[in-house]
Amino acid sequence: MAYQDVFERYEYKYLLNASQKAALLRENENRLALDQYGRTTIRNIYYDTDNFRLIRESLDHPVYKEKLRVRSYRRANDEDMVFVEIKKKFEDVVYKRRVAVPKTAAGSWIDEGGNTPIRTQITSEIDYFLSFYEGISAKAFISYEREAYTCTTDPEFRLTLDENIFARDTDLDLGSDIWGDSLLPEGTTLMEVKISGAMPVWMARFLSSHGIRKITYSKYGTYYKDYLMTDIHQERSVIYA
Repeated sequence: MAYQDVFERYEYKYLLNASQKAALLRENENRLALDQYGRTTIRNIYYDTDNFRLIRESLDHPVYKEKLRVRSYRRANDEDMVFVEIKKKFEDVVYKRRVAVPKTAAGSWIDEGGNTPIRTQITSEIDYFLSFYEGISAKAFISYEREAYTCTTDPEFRLTLDENIFARDTDLDLGSDIWGDSLLPEGTTLMEVKISGAMPVWMARFLSSHGIRKITYSKYGTYYKDYLMTDIHQERSVIYA
């Protein structure tokens, strides 16, 4: 239960079509190698207040924003380890702090307001987050198939390719099946480049030569805008009718 991770980096996102993805892997096969996770199906549960304060503020593109999620890299049984993560962004720098705990302990702690399973600086930050955002609870299950790569010549460089992104607001359990609303057009891949400093020259040249431009994209934000916000407005119209 003592596993922890702290990340500080820049993260840039791009949408690739099938030919651009194939070109990326073909032209950089000597630079990119699958990392320790390789190809996985990632499950996430995102937390928010009842009025969706966190995602609404995030979509306004503030200088500072933060979110809380619980993540697993496979279908999680009760005693499997899952990651409780706080992700913060200040200006262009992303800070991620996470701690690994058994799934049942994460549920008791985050969902039921139970005791913190271990005492560390990171769990203290998560406890503060939970107390600051009153009434926070699970709001969305988001899953996707990910290929994760590292650079053979630069250990600080990471690249991920996400496909088949699905989201839903029911059955919010990391041990459940994959299903939900699709967040990407068919044949589209979300690429994220994660670096500690400047973009490598070889990557910048690849992006430029294939006409691939940086975008602003949030999986949870997309689900909120395309589905949850619509549902909320419909519910209000019924109430006020």
